[in-house]
This record gives sequence, C-alpha cells and structure tokens, in this order.
Amino acid sequence: MASILVTGASRGIGLAIARRLAGAGYQVAALARTEGEALAAAIKEADGRIGFVPFDLNDLDAIPELVRSTRSRFDRFWGLVNNAGLSVEGLLANTHPAQIEAVIKLNVTAPIILTKHVVRGMMTGGGGRIVNMSSIIGSTGYNGLSVYGATKAAMIGFTKSLAREMGRMSVTVNAIAPGFIDTDLTASLGEEGREQVMRRSALRRLAEADDVAAMTEFLMGDGGKNITGAVLTIDAGNTA
Repeated sequence: MASILVTGASRGIGLAIARRLAGAGYQVAALARTEGEALAAAIKEADGRIGFVPFDLNDLDAIPELVRSTRSRFDRFWGLVNNAGLSVEGLLANTHPAQIEAVIKLNVTAPIILTKHVVRGMMTGGGGRIVNMSSIIGSTGYNGLSVYGATKAAMIGFTKSLAREMGRMSVTVNAIAPGFIDTDLTASLGEEGREQVMRRSALRRLAEADDVAAMTEFLMGDGGKNITGAVLTIDAGNTA
C-alpha cells in the first residue's frame, strides 16, 4: 500500500485530500499541529489508512527527523502533498515584518525543506508524486493579500523547476491552484461576498474541497504519470 504525506490535514482542503486518498487505498500520513475532531473522525472512519502525525512545520530544524521517523512508520513515501499554509490580510504598508516572515516561512521555506528530505526516498525508490498547493491569487493577485500571493507564486516557480530536476527519476511535480473554495474560510466572506464570487465565475458556483482532493488523487495515480510541471486551476471558472 503506497504511502502519502499530506500537510495541513486537520481541516478544509487538507482533510478532504486525506479522506479521498485513504478511500482510494493509499496509506495517508496526516500531518498537522493538532488532530482536532474532524481529523479524529476521519481516522476512525478510514480503518487504519490514515495516521495522525503531530508536527509544527515552523520547526524547520526538526523536519529531517520528522521525515526519518514517519518513514519508519509509513515506509517510503510515494506521494507528498504540500498543503499547509498561512495567510495574513491587510495592506502591505501596515503589515508587521514578523507577520511577513511567518507567512513566507510556512508557505515557502517549510514545504521546500520538507520536499528536499521526502524526495530523497523517491529518488532511490523508483519514483513518486509531489503536489504543491498554490492559489489563483499567485497569478491574479488580490487586494490585501500581497504577501500570501507572493508565496503562492513562489510555489509555482518551485514546482516548475523541480519538475525538470526530478523528471529523469520518474518523480512528477505539479501544483494545484484553487480559487475560492466552499469551506469555513470562504464563509467569512459573508453571503454577499460569496454571491459576488459566484456571479463572476463561469459556473456560477464555488468549487469544493473535494474537487481539489479528486485532482490530487488523479495526479497520484496512473492518470497523472505523464503530467509534470503543470499548474491545475480549480475555481469554477472564476479566472476563465
């Protein structure tokens, strides 16, 4: 049974990915700072195919040991989903440097270092799949999210370059760029904000977390074997 490490797996998109991959028969290492009720329920339902990995990705120095310890528990990772992320809203002129550093650290530095250590097992094990979570904001921009947008654009550049680097070793590297997804986070937009997003989307609705999970499952399987260096947008036609 192939193992996949999913970061930020306690809620939202990460949890949907963990559920979907477990349902497809993968062994999922669900990494998050805390387990939470939703992930605990998913672990119970998955009948042993999801295991909780408690870890704070801000602890960059501990990432090598994290990979070693999880590898002994889950065997070599076939897949890695870099989903964990942080956002800070507000005008850049009013954003404290510590907030900027925190977003860059979790959204860019941590996944790059984590990938560095996970991909070594893929190189010696005959291949693998990496999926990086970007965002449409990385290419379109959004008022008040300049730092977040910068980190998501960085993940696209990382994806494309690493795809070229790892291709000859049968490791695919792709990015998914969700738009506004129907989760607790978009609920904060309020009814009027959600309606505005849906009106400007070609399909007149919000995409769902399971849409992202389904694309991740596809990329992990045989269907994704010849897709690498791609950025796959899931936004119900918001950027069409």
